[in-house]
Amino acid sequence: MSADISHVAGFDDAPFARGHRGGVLVVGTVFSGLRLDGVLSAKVRRDGADSTRVLERLISRSRFAPQIHAVLLQGIAFAGFNVIDIHGLCQALRVPVVVVVRKIPDMGAVRAALMGAVRGGKRKWRLVEAAGPVEPAGRVFVQRSGIEHQRVRQLIERLAVHGDLPEPLRAAHIIAGGIGAGESRHRP
Repeated sequence: MSADISHVAGFDDAPFARGHRGGVLVVGTVFSGLRLDGVLSAKVRRDGADSTRVLERLISRSRFAPQIHAVLLQGIAFAGFNVIDIHGLCQALRVPVVVVVRKIPDMGAVRAALMGAVRGGKRKWRLVEAAGPVEPAGRVFVQRSGIEHQRVRQLIERLAVHGDLPEPLRAAHIIAGGIGAGESRHRP
């Protein structure tokens, strides 16, 4: 890993019922190397447009803000289709932002879903496209802002010690699942 990226925040959303409307829990974990230093949480609107603003505010107002060197997101959208503007978040926080996914998404299906039934779908699709290509990085795939591909690969390889996902995302997934569903399940 690059020595200058030692403190990383990872975010994932909690599970929610199919018919749920309103706020959906998002959990963030803050790691110093492989040590969990803290947990952050907030709610974003199901299929809304507030995820970028909520994450920026949550991170920048936290006591962890001065130490965070990078932000990892499990997917480019939380709470259904609440798409995150990774370049806007990177610029607002002044740290790299990396979307991490296990497999390459079917972009045709994502576009069709956004354009077909999601309020603000055109704007959200533009954010997905603006995030750039989905690239391999270790055993996962990424979209990135503010960081070179090689540095992302090094960061993920260093932090993925108990599976394919970096520990900040794995821990955020477990915590969000435990809170949202009463217990964590599914592989993180």
